[in-house]
Amino acid sequence: MTKKISRLLKQGQFSVNGSLWLEGDGLRFFGPGPVELLQLIQETGSINAAAKKMQMSYKKAWQLVNNLNAMAAQPMVITATGGEKGGGSSISDEAMQLIDYHRRLRERFKKFLEEETRQLTG
Repeated sequence: MTKKISRLLKQGQFSVNGSLWLEGDGLRFFGPGPVELLQLIQETGSINAAAKKMQMSYKKAWQLVNNLNAMAAQPMVITATGGEKGGGSSISDEAMQLIDYHRRLRERFKKFLEEETRQLTG
């Protein structure tokens, strides 16, 4: 059957491609953007600094953080206000587990896409 599909296509390089994210209540909430934001919050200790590194507004970063925290059983981002260092943010162990799950899921998804591409072009 795959040979029939490849005969339906013009000559050229074709591949199967796609994006991957998690949804909750029908809404996207965890994908490459939130993963990067969480990793940068962990690295910088700041939502604001993480947003700047992503060239994202602070407001947008806060919206993502609030959405993540609302969808998770435990907060993904933990904030601290005031203090000597002026507060800061960190990510929870649960956030690190979800990041790891998403990384492994993306690896499996990449293998799926590669196999489908082989079947398409084979």
